[in-house]
Amino acid sequence: MSDFVDIVFNIELSLALGMVTSFVLGFLLILIKVPSTEYSKNVANTKNTIAACYMVVSVLFYLALRYSGIGDYEVFCSLMMFVITATASVILSYSLITVLDPSKFDKDKFILNLGLAVVMSYILGSSFWWESRQAKWILISVCILVFITQCVLHILQFSKTYRNCVKKLEHYYDDEEDHKIRWVRFCYVIMMLTQMFVLVYLLLPRGMMKVYIAFYSLFLLYFTANFISFLGSHKLLLDAFAYKTLSGQDLVELINSRKDRKSGRKKDSDDGFNEVEFIRLDREIDKWVKEKRFRELDKSREETAAQLHTTKELLHAYFTTRMGVDFRTWRTQLRIDDAKVLLLEKKNVSINVVGEMAGFSDRANFYRQFVKFVGCSPKEWRETNGGKNA
Repeated sequence: MSDFVDIVFNIELSLALGMVTSFVLGFLLILIKVPSTEYSKNVANTKNTIAACYMVVSVLFYLALRYSGIGDYEVFCSLMMFVITATASVILSYSLITVLDPSKFDKDKFILNLGLAVVMSYILGSSFWWESRQAKWILISVCILVFITQCVLHILQFSKTYRNCVKKLEHYYDDEEDHKIRWVRFCYVIMMLTQMFVLVYLLLPRGMMKVYIAFYSLFLLYFTANFISFLGSHKLLLDAFAYKTLSGQDLVELINSRKDRKSGRKKDSDDGFNEVEFIRLDREIDKWVKEKRFRELDKSREETAAQLHTTKELLHAYFTTRMGVDFRTWRTQLRIDDAKVLLLEKKNVSINVVGEMAGFSDRANFYRQFVKFVGCSPKEWRETNGGKNA
């Protein structure tokens, strides 16, 4: 049994697996085409950067394999994996930050951090042949400290960028769309844990590094699968919000609104909008509700305002002053009321499908909002016939 385990988890085999995996994934990313739009240019650059990172990782795996005949080979492989994770953590961290918000990419900081990773890699690689064991471990300790500092700074920057990205999505879309970028946060957490685990494996007994190398290959597969899914499924969503952010659309709208005010548009003394516009909006919204357009998914505030033949500023003022509630909450209530009826009328339809029919694109959000507004889950509502059998 032990012989079988040694064969399966042979360190050379693990390194070969890592080399082939990283090369194939990098080549696959190079082949994937990204549509040419304003935001997609940044996505394409990120894709190519990740592909280049994988190619570098593949070369490092190859170098580790090349020296398989030297003494203390597992120690050498441990140092090489430290080099791989230190380099990859810099490139992948900045890549994910660029995916969330290209404006947050700092070229100078990226070059500085990547330069530190390269210098650490060179020093660690050459230190293996040093005769002084004490000097070697002092140097390794310094590199580990720099590596941990880099990881902490990357985590702080990513967390700030992710929160800002969620806020921009909330501002641009009236639905809760943050679930469509949660994969980025999850992948980042897994990535950082994977990078930091190499420090743990450095301290473990010999024989465990080959397990870590195999695990790292699985991580690369998981990360790439999610990134490719993003390119195919979520690009349009982020393209819309990022284009709005990068193109200065808010500034254009502000200039247009000022022109409207200068042209003599009458305003209410308190909120600056004409009561006549509110009366017209009453009719538009009634029609909009009767047509059940609140069921439509992934509508930005500009698109919803256009459906009502108004502006997003006027729509916001209407709901805050006339309705006493923001548009998102009001529409969510409409969707929940619609779902309550559908759950009882279409009992042969699954609850998840009912949520989609009512306008919820995310199952978890549908359940959360239903409990919040109704006080019970959709399943309980259906089973109790709307509370009548409770």
